[in-house]
Amino acid sequence: MSSIFAAGGIVMWPLLVFSVMAIALILERLVFWFRLNRRQRTVMQDILRTYRTAPMDVYAKLRQNLNLPIARIFLEALEIEGASPKQFHLALVSAMQAELPHLRRFNTVFATIISVSPLLGLLGTILGLIASFDAIQLGSAGTNATAVTGGISEALVSTAAGLVVAIATLLFANLFRGLYKRQVALIQEYGGQLEILYEMHHERQSQVQTEAYAAS
Repeated sequence: MSSIFAAGGIVMWPLLVFSVMAIALILERLVFWFRLNRRQRTVMQDILRTYRTAPMDVYAKLRQNLNLPIARIFLEALEIEGASPKQFHLALVSAMQAELPHLRRFNTVFATIISVSPLLGLLGTILGLIASFDAIQLGSAGTNATAVTGGISEALVSTAAGLVVAIATLLFANLFRGLYKRQVALIQEYGGQLEILYEMHHERQSQVQTEAYAAS
């Protein structure tokens, strides 16, 4: 491995940094999505059932699950007292928009690694070919065959390394993009159900207030 790294030339160092960075971020995102998907659906179904029967009890359950983005979204919208269904919808949408950057975290870094790694490999190819051509002395018997083959090796190894880093990162970036889209769809699904329950609860409250006002 060390000989391959040495054969790749100077561009192997930034590629090494990119690969370590990609591995660390991939592991962080894998842990994040595993924890999120493991318990989210069960928790949200319980929260919706609680809100349907006892709306005031739902706040404590939401605060117990603030590590879930959808719980933070629901709590932020529900904490607006006296909001109409339309205002509640706007609060829910704005809270969701505020959470989306957390779900898309590191996407820009992944895109940068995917784009730059092949370019670094190409740069290594060019540098290796330049070294090979410098070692070739036309019209002279003093051509250094070792330097020529070393330059070609640098060109090939650096290109392969750049492609490996880019392809591996791309596979996981596409996985995380799919999980993000699935999460957004789930938030919209449960958010729609919460809006229906909120509107029903709001109508009941308005009816009770109207009846109390008429009786007085």
